[in-house]
Amino acid sequence: MGAAIDTGEGGKGKREVNVELNVVPFIDLMSCLTAFLLVTAVWTNLAQISIKPKGIGRDAEKMLDEEPPANISVLLTKEDMWVGVSGLQGDRQQIKNLGEGQYDWEAFEKVLGELKQDARFSRRQDIELAAEDEVSYENIIAAMDSAIASGFRDVGYVDPQSLSVRFKQ
Repeated sequence: MGAAIDTGEGGKGKREVNVELNVVPFIDLMSCLTAFLLVTAVWTNLAQISIKPKGIGRDAEKMLDEEPPANISVLLTKEDMWVGVSGLQGDRQQIKNLGEGQYDWEAFEKVLGELKQDARFSRRQDIELAAEDEVSYENIIAAMDSAIASGFRDVGYVDPQSLSVRFKQ
């Protein structure tokens, strides 16, 4: 039995000091927080986009003796699209817009299809793509879709300054 408190009324008002706390609301709160934590942890893993940066990273092996392979670079600007192959100065093609910001996707896929037929790129599936700030997100995705439709499954999105080919702007 616990200690009693004397209320001063002749011993009739003695109460027990030990108080039992109701922990059920605390357990309910913790179970809700745990469920919320687990659900948000799954959502954050599902909602992320895995992006592989193109180029040489700090963990990559550096081979100085080999010449780097040719890369296909695509630059989307507000007025046109540029397609080029690294290592070749004159191998840059400009694809003009159809007007009012409409890109010529058929001509773009035709150029990429011709490059895919080239012996240097027939077995490769990588291509690098960049866009200027004024280009809409829908056009960037349409360019990626066109590249995938042309047989380039590994589309890397990079900063325009990081492209292998330098385009005249």
